[in-house]
Formats: sequence, structure tokens, C-alpha cells
Amino acid sequence: MLKAARALAEQAGRLPQAKLTLTKNLPVASGIGGGSADAAAALRALANLWHLDLDEKSLCGIAAGLGSDIPVCLASQPAFMEGRGEILTAVPTLPRLPLLLVNPGVTVPTKDVFAALGERRGVDMILPHGGFSDLADLLRFLDSTRNDLEAPALKLQPVIGEVLAAIAALPGALLSRMSGSGATCFGIFADQDCCQRAAQTLKAAVPGWWVAPTFVPESGIVHETVGQDIGPSDAGL
Repeated sequence: MLKAARALAEQAGRLPQAKLTLTKNLPVASGIGGGSADAAAALRALANLWHLDLDEKSLCGIAAGLGSDIPVCLASQPAFMEGRGEILTAVPTLPRLPLLLVNPGVTVPTKDVFAALGERRGVDMILPHGGFSDLADLLRFLDSTRNDLEAPALKLQPVIGEVLAAIAALPGALLSRMSGSGATCFGIFADQDCCQRAAQTLKAAVPGWWVAPTFVPESGIVHETVGQDIGPSDAGL
């Protein structure tokens, strides 16, 4: 957030003067873009607070210079990411996703995961045109993909495999996969009730793990508004 604030102030030619308050609800270094979302929210909030006349291209340029995941968090909408993350293609339709996030309480430094990365298959992925008509449509696409970072992350933290197996064994689980560079994993469930029950089951079975069912409103799109006088709380999730 501080890097984002200073970069924005430098771009605008002004002093980086603001008070930022962050309430951190997500595990640190967990592969779900918490820090990137905080940085993106800081850019949005401060551009508003400072009344800056910057277009989206300029803000995205700042975001891309700060981190690979920040541009998509700045856009705050479903998108395919290519390149280092700076090439975004909006996904116009996305079904409601009852997601369960699970972190075993270990950190996996991104640089260590990439250092251990061997085979890369995602570079030749063919992206579908448009969005996804329903959950089954999305799952068919996901079945043809994988997270290349999962194998090296498993070598660094084998407990990730236990998390994936635990999610897959829960009633109503349709897919389990590691998020980003780990160690957080996610499960897609048949419906929100299944997801909530799965969260309760897993919390009781492994109380040391961080378990969080995501909130999905009726619209199927999650938005979080950040006020200009206070900082964000992992605002991209």
C-alpha cells in the first residue's frame, strides 16, 4: 500500500500525504492476492482523495510496475490474465461461484515457488471467447487447465496436498485446486449451502487451518467500496 501511494504521488507530482489504515483479514503470503488487492485499493482511494485526473491506462501502468497481480485487482472484475498479468481480457459473464478458501497456516514465498518451477503448460492455454454460461461450462474449462505452480509449491510445503485432498473429500465439492503460488487452496461447491456446511466441517476437523467460505450475492458479482478517509481491507477479494 505504501509503495502504491508513493508511486501514485510521484506520478501526480505531489507529496504522498494521507493516512492509511489497513485491517488485514487474509493470511499473509497466501497466494490469493491480498497484498495486491490492498495496493490496488490504495491507488483507487488516493486517486479519489487527491482528486487526481488520471485515466485508467495511467493507473494500470502504475499498478503493473508495482506487481503482476495488481492490474486485475485494480480492474476489480473477472478477467483472464496474460503476460506478467498486465494483459487483461474481461470475462463478461461468470456464474455464481460458491468458493471455500483453505490455508494450512504456512507461507510459501512466491519467488521460491517460481525458482522451483520446471514444466510450464499454461503458456499455450487457449482461452474461450466470451464468458461462461453456467457453472458446468466453467468447470469444463477448468478441467482442461492446471496450476503449474502447484507441483513446486507441494515440494516446498507438502501439507498443501493434505488441504487439496481434504477439500475434495467434502460433500458437494466439484473441484479443488491451489490458488496462485499457494499455500491457499480453494474448492468450488455445488451451491452455497454445501459450501457453508463444508466450511463448518473442515473448521471442526482441523481447527488450526484458516477456512473461509466466500460470500456470493444474488448478482453473482462481488464489489467492495473503499472510502477515501480509511484504508481498504483486502478489498479485491
